[in-house]
Amino acid sequence: MFRFSFFINSIKMNMRVSRIKLSSGISEPGLDVDLLLIDPVIERYKGKQGNLIPLLQGAQNIYGYIPKSVFDKISSETGLKKNDLYGVATFYAQFRLKPVGKVVVRVCHGTACHVQNATKITEDIQTFLNVKDGETTEDRLFTLESVACLGCCSLAPCMMIGDETFGKLNGKKAVEVVKNIKRKETLDNKPNQSKPELWKT
Repeated sequence: MFRFSFFINSIKMNMRVSRIKLSSGISEPGLDVDLLLIDPVIERYKGKQGNLIPLLQGAQNIYGYIPKSVFDKISSETGLKKNDLYGVATFYAQFRLKPVGKVVVRVCHGTACHVQNATKITEDIQTFLNVKDGETTEDRLFTLESVACLGCCSLAPCMMIGDETFGKLNGKKAVEVVKNIKRKETLDNKPNQSKPELWKT
């Protein structure tokens, strides 16, 4: 009991910038979730001490987020309480309870970035994408997230898109980066409308 209490208290120290509310919805309706995909992860960690976080990480690696039905399955097959699963998932910023876009834009709001107006960067991207912090665009191309720290203080203010870090930003520069990515994605997904060549006779 003491060990479990210590574990929960240590999790609470890792507060995220904007805590996800359970009432905001756990997963998107109408999305098919193949629960068989999570079976190997459950078999690997079932019955092992400290298996809660590895189970959640494994689920997110498979689905890109943690669907409600996966929470239910993990709970029923491992004996872990759903309240504990949800509690950990909502305290750690790495976990997502909703599907995310193809491109995840993470804006750093650590101390170094915050004092250099990281809020302005987030606000300008919100305006450009027409989403709120933590939301995904209607076309599911972009998800915007504020994170506590990216560990790139020398580049403050900064943001990360995929594995690439962009530093020394302001609102205008950040929007330009996102705009260029959107333009590229649009071109890549645009069907080839060129006329087919006629067979020569």
